[in-house]
Amino acid sequence: MMEFYKGKKVLITGHTGFKGSWMSRVLINAGAKVTGYAMKPPTDPALFDLAGIRESIDHVTGDIRDLKHLREIFEKTEPEIVIHMAAQPIVRDSYKDPVYTYETNVMGTVNVLECIRQTSSVRSFINVTTDKVYLNREWDWGYRENEELNGYDPYSNSKSCSELVTSSYKKSFFDESKIAVTTCRAGNVLGGGDFANDRIIPDCVRAVEAGKEIIVRNPSSTRPYQHVLEPVCAYLMIAARQYEDTELAGSYNVGPDDEDCLTTGEIVQLFCDKWNAKASDGKKAVWRAESDGGPHEANFLKLDCSLIKNTFGWKPHWHAEATVEKIVEWTSSYFDGKDVAQVMDEQIAEYLGAYT
Repeated sequence: MMEFYKGKKVLITGHTGFKGSWMSRVLINAGAKVTGYAMKPPTDPALFDLAGIRESIDHVTGDIRDLKHLREIFEKTEPEIVIHMAAQPIVRDSYKDPVYTYETNVMGTVNVLECIRQTSSVRSFINVTTDKVYLNREWDWGYRENEELNGYDPYSNSKSCSELVTSSYKKSFFDESKIAVTTCRAGNVLGGGDFANDRIIPDCVRAVEAGKEIIVRNPSSTRPYQHVLEPVCAYLMIAARQYEDTELAGSYNVGPDDEDCLTTGEIVQLFCDKWNAKASDGKKAVWRAESDGGPHEANFLKLDCSLIKNTFGWKPHWHAEATVEKIVEWTSSYFDGKDVAQVMDEQIAEYLGAYT
C-alpha cells in the first residue's frame, strides 16, 4: 500500500482534524503528493500543528460549503484519489447547531462529489461516514452494510444523508465511468493527539492533566472502539485497491472484533490502569460515573465487518489494550515536550509492520 501511494496525487478534505492528521502523516511517509482542504484546526492545541502537517503538504484553508473555491482547488491540483473526511463530527454539537451540521455534512458531500464529477483525473473516491448512520435498534449484534440508514441525532442523520447522496451520484453519474466510489463506516476511533470535546479519551487526558477525576456520563454504553490507524489504513487500502479494480467499490464497515466492543467504563478503566502503571509525577487517573442529563445518545452499537474481511482479507491488528498503550505513550511524550510527530511515525511503522 505504501509503495502504491508514492507520487500519487491525493486530495484530503478535513485534513486538519484528528483523523485527518493521522491520515496525512501516513501519506507523507508514503511519499504521496498530498493536498489538504479544510478549515482551521478545530481544537487548540491541534494534532495538525503538533505533527508538522502544514509544512509537509499542500495545505489549503477552505470550507467545503464553498463550491466555487473547492472546484478551483480540484482544477489546480488534478487529484487521482479523493478522501472526504471534512465534517461536523460531534453528536452533542449537532444538537446545538443542526443547520451547520447538515450544511457541512450533506451539502459538503454534494460539493465534493460535484467537483469529482467535473474532474477527469479522479480515479478513486472514499467518503468517510460513521457507524452511527444505521437505524439503531439497540440490538446486541453488529450492523451490516445492508441495514437501514436512519441516524437518530442531527450528526448521525446527516451522515446517513451523506451516504444517500453518494449513492445517488454513483448511480447517476459514475456507474459508466472509471471512478470508483466507496463509503466507509468506521467505529469509534481512539489515538494520541485527539483534543476534541465530548470524546472519552480526550476527556480522560484533560482530567489527568488537571489533576481531576475523570467524569463518565454513560459508563454502560457499548461502542466499537479502535485505534485511529485501523480505519485510516483501511481507507487507504480500499482507495488503492479500487483504483486498480472498480468492482471492489461499495460500502464497508470498518471496526474492531467483538472482544474490543467495550463499554465506556471498561475503556476508561483500561486507560486508568495503563496511565497509572506509567505515571511518574504522582498524577493518578481515577474516574466516576456522573450523568449530565444531556441529549439522547445510543447505548449499544456494534459493527459486522465480515464484508471488508471477506473482500480484502482485512483484519484489525491492535486490540483495545494495545490501543490504549499507544495513547498513553503518545500522551506521555506530549506532556514531556517530546517530538510527537516522531512518535506518530514510529507507531505508524509498527502498525504497518503488522501487515507483513
